[in-house]
Amino acid sequence: MTTISAGPGAGAEPAGVRHVKRPTPLRESVYEALTEMIIDGTLERGRHLVEVELAGMLGVSRQPVREALQRLNNEGWVDLRPGFGAMVHVPAEDEVDQLLAARAALESESARLAAQHASKDDVARLKDLCKVGTALQEAGDIDGAVRTNGELHSLITQMSGNRFLVDFAGQVDRRVRWYYTPVAPVRGGASWREHARLVKAISEGDEDKSAQIMREHTEHTRKAYHDLQAAKGPEDLPDTESAPRRRRRTSN
Repeated sequence: MTTISAGPGAGAEPAGVRHVKRPTPLRESVYEALTEMIIDGTLERGRHLVEVELAGMLGVSRQPVREALQRLNNEGWVDLRPGFGAMVHVPAEDEVDQLLAARAALESESARLAAQHASKDDVARLKDLCKVGTALQEAGDIDGAVRTNGELHSLITQMSGNRFLVDFAGQVDRRVRWYYTPVAPVRGGASWREHARLVKAISEGDEDKSAQIMREHTEHTRKAYHDLQAAKGPEDLPDTESAPRRRRRTSN
C-alpha cells in the first residue's frame, strides 16, 4: 500500500507525489505503489514512464523503479519499447472482453455457491457494503466506491467456500479494478442497485438467480466500458507514437 507523505523537512508536497514506506524489500513497495497508480489513473494509459520522475514521485532511487517496471512489463501493466522506454499499457478491446468473460465465469459460480452457503453474518456484511458503496457513489467518492465494489465482490467469492475460486478471482481483481474505474462514474448508481438485487438473491438462497444476476452485472460493466471507449474522440486517445516527446510533468 502507498502512503502520502510530506517527506522529511518538507512542507505540503506537490500533487502526485507519493512517498512509500520503506519495508524490505523496497522494490516490492515501489511495485505496489506503481501498480495502484496505474489502476487509479494517476499514471494514465499510454503515458511515458520516466524512471527519474517516478523515483522522485515515490522518494526512492531509480534502481527499485527499474526493477518494478520490468515486473510490471512481465505482468502486462507496462510496455517496454526499444527506443521509446516504458509506457503504461493501453488495453485492446479483446483484452477487456477476455478478462471480463473470465470474471463472469468465476464470479457467477461464486455467487451461486455464496447463495448456498451464506450465513446471516455474511448477508449482513454484504448489506453493509452495499450501503457504504451507494453512499460513496452518491457523494462522488469514486475511488472509495470502486474500492468498496472490490470488497463486496471479494466477500462473495470468499463466501463460496471454494479456495480455488478465491485464488483465481484474486488474480484478476486488480485488472478488473483498472477496467472498472473509468466506467464507475457512469455505472455507479445502476451497479449498486444490481448489487442490492444480488445480495437479496443470495440472502434468499436462490442459487440460480444469484448466478444470473452476477452474469448480467458483469455484462453491463463490459458494455459500459466499450460504450465509453467508443464515445471518446481521437483527441482523448493516447498517442503512443509521440508520447515520449509529449512527456507530462509529474508536479507543477
